[in-house]
Amino acid sequence: MNNGLVNAIIAYIMWGVLPLYWKLFNGVPAGEILSHRVVWSFVFMGILVAVQRRWGDIKRIAASRSLLLSLTASGLLIAANWLIFIWAVNNDHVVETSLGYYLNPLLNVLLAVVFLREKPSRGQWLAIAIAGAAVLIIAIDYGRFPWISITLAATFGLYGLAKKKIGQDASVGLLSETAVVLPVALGYWIYLAAVGKTTAWTLPVSTLVELLLSGVVTALPLLFFARAAARMALSTLGFVQYIGPTIMLLLSVFVFKESVSPVLLIGFVLIWTALAVYAAASVRGTKLAKAR
Repeated sequence: MNNGLVNAIIAYIMWGVLPLYWKLFNGVPAGEILSHRVVWSFVFMGILVAVQRRWGDIKRIAASRSLLLSLTASGLLIAANWLIFIWAVNNDHVVETSLGYYLNPLLNVLLAVVFLREKPSRGQWLAIAIAGAAVLIIAIDYGRFPWISITLAATFGLYGLAKKKIGQDASVGLLSETAVVLPVALGYWIYLAAVGKTTAWTLPVSTLVELLLSGVVTALPLLFFARAAARMALSTLGFVQYIGPTIMLLLSVFVFKESVSPVLLIGFVLIWTALAVYAAASVRGTKLAKAR
């Protein structure tokens, strides 16, 4: 097994089991958890960038208005994704978070068409149509629009698009993105202290230490993912990424005991079918490109 594949598998397993970590803080509001995640991610990445002696890259970003604007956008998008994910997990919507990350690669195709002027194959369009039918079926079953799934997929998809345009690596990029939302996180801490609604600092010491480690928990899978992306084909990486939402789905059913209706299962079968069609079309397209 090559080194890139190992790194990818580690990254997606880490992302898959994240609901177990956020469940440790069930009594803490999602916004407060997010503020800690931002602050401690910034601290951890600052230490890492210092060890790597990459402050020159940070100075270059600070001197570029266009880069700052792009990193502000990506920072706000990933913060929104984190907030929705934490809230959904701690309010027993892990099934919907799983669906969101299954939909993400298919939504990426649409984003590529709209923003990058890419032209999907017929097979990829078919996959998008099947996924759209699945979302419609799930929405009818819920009796409401599956906003958690769609919002998670949209924010992470747009975040990926922003990262593609920026072209920064994981360490420098994540430090810059957390720096953008750091003032908001610190301001929220001050607000909570002023109104006497601080929850995190009243946690048992062991739980508080686990919360302080949220920076490490956030950064490690991103760093493994960056190493994987640099060492393996994008098509192969696309297959591996389904490890994450599959683990989330299994956790939701067997650990968190969330209910899964027959109609919801049909929706997931359609999503898996769409992913299989998409993967087959992508592989076929790669082979044809190499043949040419």
